[in-house]
Amino acid sequence: MKASRIAAAGGVAASAVLVLSAPAFAHVTVHPEGTAAKGGYATVNFKVPNERDNASTTKLEVTFPTEHPLASVMPAPVDGWKVEVTKSKLAKPVELHGEKINEAVSKVTWTADGKGIEPGYFQQFPVSMGALPEDADELVFKALQTYSNKEVVRWIEVPQEGQEEPESPAPVLALSAAEDGHHGSSASDSGSGEGEDAEAASNETTEDAAASSSDTSDTTARVLGIVGIVVGAAGVAYGVLAGRRRSDA
Repeated sequence: MKASRIAAAGGVAASAVLVLSAPAFAHVTVHPEGTAAKGGYATVNFKVPNERDNASTTKLEVTFPTEHPLASVMPAPVDGWKVEVTKSKLAKPVELHGEKINEAVSKVTWTADGKGIEPGYFQQFPVSMGALPEDADELVFKALQTYSNKEVVRWIEVPQEGQEEPESPAPVLALSAAEDGHHGSSASDSGSGEGEDAEAASNETTEDAAASSSDTSDTTARVLGIVGIVVGAAGVAYGVLAGRRRSDA
């Protein structure tokens, strides 16, 4: 009895370990390449894993938020997939960069023209978009994932802060703080600093050249002085010898 109880307890413990170590199901997610700053442009990737063992993902539909319309949405070509961009008229025109926008991209659809995303694989769908809103901290993209067996998984539940992740969460793109718009000033300051460094280097070179020239002049003067002394001494010696010869004569 004691042995059987120990075995049963061991089995329960092993099952618990297996449950705890089992990986969570992957979801359709969105990730920026680099940063997605407010008011700027970004390239993002919609990552789509295949969660089925007996079917392939053959279609992905991503809905773009109309409450924060994006004037520019450009998907990149993906081998084995056809892409369709759908635009819709806005209920209320918005102004972006001084221009009124009456319509914006409301959905992007990728449809496989081959095998699609097979079991055990994932696919990324890149999209360039902007300008990103300045009055939002995140963008929610609801997505529909269709499998080859006609099953449709709806990734449309919006995660709420402080609550557990929903069963089928929608892809959420977090927006970072707006980047410094004074890059020109920074570049100008940097250029000014470089100019000052160049000027200082030039001055140092000029000073070095002047010092080198001065050293050369001093050396030349010294050499000439020594030569003059030698010549003068030779002249004196010659005069003395000449005088002695005249006296002897």
